[in-house]
Amino acid sequence: MARIVRGGLIQTTVTHEGDSPIDEIKAAMIEKHMRMIEDAAAKGCHVVCLQEIFYGPYFCCEQDIRWYDSTEQIPDGPTTQLMMETARRLGIVIIVPIYEVEQTGVYYNTASVIDADGAYLGKYRKNHIPHVNPGFWEKFYFKPGNLGYPVFETAVGKVGVYICYDRHFPDGARCLGLNGAEIVFNPSATVAGLSEYLWKLEQPAHAAANGYFIGAINRVGFEKPWNMGEFYGQSYFCDPRGQIFAIGSRDKDEVVVADFDLDMIREVRNTWQFYRDRRPETYGAITQL
Repeated sequence: MARIVRGGLIQTTVTHEGDSPIDEIKAAMIEKHMRMIEDAAAKGCHVVCLQEIFYGPYFCCEQDIRWYDSTEQIPDGPTTQLMMETARRLGIVIIVPIYEVEQTGVYYNTASVIDADGAYLGKYRKNHIPHVNPGFWEKFYFKPGNLGYPVFETAVGKVGVYICYDRHFPDGARCLGLNGAEIVFNPSATVAGLSEYLWKLEQPAHAAANGYFIGAINRVGFEKPWNMGEFYGQSYFCDPRGQIFAIGSRDKDEVVVADFDLDMIREVRNTWQFYRDRRPETYGAITQL
């Protein structure tokens, strides 16, 4: 019997320039996303994922402690609480990436997973933190994740999360599969140039290697005052064969909507027996080098 899920990926431009007051930016971005979440629900989506740290610009292109003021607790902070109420009201699963504070001076790039009944199921903290010139000064803002690679049992199936730069590392993608993920969401903020060609290469490879679906999200547009490059959108869904079957535009606010059958995972894994044939006892050097 088919297990059809309708997913939604929300890609947007920012509402304000980055030198605007943080509270003003957050309020406007949350309001904008609420409209788009409502739109996704109206289109019949069962699960929706937002972009990386959805309520602001990609501020990591500068190093300024003022952005610490944009952090919130999870799940007790106002944004997570709002999304819990929204998920319950609309009856949809929502993946909510925000800037998390654990305690003063300890901050994470985090996404919470909220079930369709509004229950907070848990969170994933970004494990791989870049510090790359120019413009990706993430170690200034984020402590590496310490929660491993959790998979959450939701109303739509088993959901895992990988965040942006994580996608360059196949090891965590494999861990998500071994932990039972049926669909992995990767909320991102990535610009044209160095890694754009990898956008449609790496994640389909993860999907094929692990036999699960992937929803990859990227924001759109140029963000002032930094103008570090174009966030090129093209959010997409990819199936367990590594084939992209729905993709968004390059430069528009959009909810990318697609239907997929989770029973395809069984079919693919019964053909490609990668989990049966893997040899973890031979891979020790990976953790020793």
